[in-house]
Amino acid sequence: MARLTINGTVRDVDADPETPLLWVLREQAGLTGTKYGCGIAQCGACTVHIDGVATRSCAMPVSAVQPEQQIVTIEGLSPDGSHPVQKAWLELDVPQCGYCQAGMIMSAAGLLAQNPNPTDADIDSEITNICRCGTYNRVRAAIKLAAGGGDTTTQGG
Repeated sequence: MARLTINGTVRDVDADPETPLLWVLREQAGLTGTKYGCGIAQCGACTVHIDGVATRSCAMPVSAVQPEQQIVTIEGLSPDGSHPVQKAWLELDVPQCGYCQAGMIMSAAGLLAQNPNPTDADIDSEITNICRCGTYNRVRAAIKLAAGGGDTTTQGG
């Protein structure tokens, strides 16, 4: 049994201690916005926040998360889609297929929480999520829009 604080709610979950946090979130907690992509922490589709830090949940055993740590999933980022990153994503039509976008949004929100005015180089180094559709230019533009300024042109994206 593990005790987790997910989106502000303390939950007891019955899972093997080595079960990846991703599967506990999806299967035990029923929060399916966090996606499985690669299983080796490469693609970022499984990104959640743990104590405000963007973390890839597919490679983190549930036993590594302490009960007092705050886990935030895409469902908990904003109950009504009003987070600045979510609003920017909509305004600039960032997703195509959308599969990676929950993880991408969580990574972007984590970046902006740590660095409210990131440069292109900051975005490139911190947003390492993989998007099969290749919407990277729109992702960068949306991050800048959510940050409150900067060039939001998508240059062919």
